[in-house]
This record gives sequence, structure tokens and C-alpha cells, in this order.
Amino acid sequence: MNTEQLEKIKTGKGFIAALDQSGGSTPKALKDYGVTEDQYDSEDEMFNLVHDMRTRIVASPAFTSDKIVGAILFEQTMDRTVEGKHTGDYLADKGIVPFLKVDKGLAEQKDGVQLMKPMPELDSLLSRANEHKIFGTKMRSNILELNKDGIDLVVKQQFDVAKQIIAAGLVPIIEPEVNINAENKADIEAYLADSILTELNKLNDDQLVMLKLTIPTNPNQYQTLINHQNVVRVVALSGGYSREAANNLLKANDGLIASFSRALINDLNVNQSDEEFDRILGETIESIYDASVNKNA
Repeated sequence: MNTEQLEKIKTGKGFIAALDQSGGSTPKALKDYGVTEDQYDSEDEMFNLVHDMRTRIVASPAFTSDKIVGAILFEQTMDRTVEGKHTGDYLADKGIVPFLKVDKGLAEQKDGVQLMKPMPELDSLLSRANEHKIFGTKMRSNILELNKDGIDLVVKQQFDVAKQIIAAGLVPIIEPEVNINAENKADIEAYLADSILTELNKLNDDQLVMLKLTIPTNPNQYQTLINHQNVVRVVALSGGYSREAANNLLKANDGLIASFSRALINDLNVNQSDEEFDRILGETIESIYDASVNKNA
């Protein structure tokens, strides 16, 4: 583990950019960027186009380490290059800590949740991540209902895989997303916090994790988790909220910083001039940074 990067993630001012759209979410991300499905004929062409989008973002003069502490990458993005360097190396050289999305998507809904699909090749992927100097990983589950058995299954699966990731020398971001439209969202979040705390208390002192959580209905719901000795940082997903709404909700939560995806890239377009693109990206980054570091009294 890179101790300098660990300190950056633990104490750095700013937020984590989520640039990890995968196969299922890439067409929508490209469409939002102004690239429609009739503009590519194959999956390879699609991934080339989305890498061009990500390259434009991370190479922008607006994408800097004084506002962005880390960035989450898709597997293909890790394997590709930006300006002649592997993406993780490029980000690290900019002072931005690289993470890798490792999950393979969601299973069918059962017991009010969607667990992660099996990851039989995870050890191999973690080995490649280390070769590419990746600091940590991210994996997502989905919680849609107040089903305590289902929530416990999500948390247990996340922590079981997290221990495998820790053993490989990486820091896992555990992401049990609570759907923002879920009925009883606040009750789900209260139970989820307790379930996570139970698993955190089972970890050894040197087993460090991060958490990526939906911005809670009740401000500071996750304060106990933020302060836990095994938690490096707790970050928030935008979850379908508009950027303005997500920023306003985030400001009410002490110690919680952003890790936004859609809310980061929604106003960017392939047809924008470089000047316009950099200006809009800069304004977006500034607003998310402000919500992450300036909290409501």
C-alpha cells in the first residue's frame, strides 16, 4: 500500500471522481455525452469512444489534485493509456489516487436487494491492479427495500470480498447503494449503518476499508462509520439526484465527501469546444468540491 496515497485519501480536501461506467451503463453515458448508438458498430468501438471521453476529462486542466483526491476507473480504462501512460500512472502523476471497479454487475433482485454477481477471476484482476499501481477498488450492491435479511446478505458479501482485496494489498471501497426512491429509505439507512458497524468491528486493526454510501435522508446518519478506526474515508454517490440536489444534501453531512459519476459528467458534450468543455468541467468540479469541504452549520 502506498502510504502517501493513503494519507491523501484519508485527509485530502476534495472528492473522488467516479469514471467507472461499465458495459451496461456505457451506452447511456455516451448518449448523455452526445454520442448515440448509431455512431458505433461494435462493443470495441463503444469502449474506444468512452475512453476518449474519459481521456478528455482526466487530461483537462480543470481535473486537478487540489480538488480531486481520487478517481475510480473501469477495468478497460486501467488497461488503456492517456497521453502515453497507463491511466493509473497518469492519474498518480497528477497527484490523483487511482481506484478500480472490480464487480461484475448485479444479480437478480431477491429479498429486496441485488447482490454482486460472482467474481471468479478477482485474484487475477487484483494482481493486474497492483501491476498498474492501483491503490484501491470499488464494488457495488443495490438495496431497494427494508428487508433486514437481504441487507445483512449484502453487507456480509461486501466484507467477505473486501477481505480478499485487503489481502492483495489494496483498499476496498464497499458500496451498498440504497436506492434513492426506496420506500422507508431512512429506516433502511439506519439498519444498514448498524449492519456495517457489526462487520467493521470484526476487522483486525490493519484491515482498512472505505465506504461509498447513498447520501442519507437523516443528516450525519453515518457519523459512527466515518469515525471508525478501520474506515479510511466515507464517500457519497449521487444516486440519480441532480448535481444541485446531491450537493445540497451532501453539505448537511459532516465528514462525508462526494464520489459522483453522473452528477460529474452530465453537462459535458462531445461537441463542446475544448475551452467550453474545460470551463463546464471546472465549474462542475468546483461545485462538488465546495459541497465536499464546506458543510452547513
